[in-house]
Amino acid sequence: MAGETPDIIAMERTGTGKGAARQARRENLVPGVVYGGGSDPLPINIPYNALIKRLKAGRFLSTLFNLKVEGHDDVRVICRGVQRDIVKDFPTHVDFMRLRRTSRVSLFIPVEIVDEDQAPGLKTGVLTMVRSEVELRCTAGEIPEKIVASVAGMEIGDTLTISQVDLPEGTRPTIDRDFVIANIQPPSGLASQSEDDEDEDVAADEVPTTEMGPPDGEEGTEDDES
Repeated sequence: MAGETPDIIAMERTGTGKGAARQARRENLVPGVVYGGGSDPLPINIPYNALIKRLKAGRFLSTLFNLKVEGHDDVRVICRGVQRDIVKDFPTHVDFMRLRRTSRVSLFIPVEIVDEDQAPGLKTGVLTMVRSEVELRCTAGEIPEKIVASVAGMEIGDTLTISQVDLPEGTRPTIDRDFVIANIQPPSGLASQSEDDEDEDVAADEVPTTEMGPPDGEEGTEDDES
């Protein structure tokens, strides 16, 4: 289970329709609705600044939240849509879906690299993370805190792909192909020297070898007959 699920604090919105929504926006609130989970839809208002902060943090549509509304039990939700003003692009409405423990969701899970001391390539090479997070499909009640990936035995030039990682039971990547998570590269100085050497080899191969001939405009002569 994830170590910490971020909270979203909202208040129940009295009244529905365009009039109530406009009133909420005048009060610097963003109207929204919570639906699903076998319960009736719940109209809510979220403080504008708090929502903007969450949106700027990124991946708002793939983050599991703990919704807190006064007078109601806390519930886990995931955003299913943010409507924006077509001119100013600020949020005007947000939809949340309640999740049961058996609901399946797609979330970004952080990757933790282990066994770096057992990777020969890291004695001189550098570990480069291609993906520090991986999007997984999992149930809301069994969301892993992290993915643990071992680099034991890896040499310079080796890559670590998702197929080499033991994923938590009941989860799967949302991407079907065997994508790269990390690799081990040579030190920057060594890499530059290697590139320079390759350039010199190519340059030497490209030098044309020609036989010396007579100057332009002159023809070769044969020895005069005696």
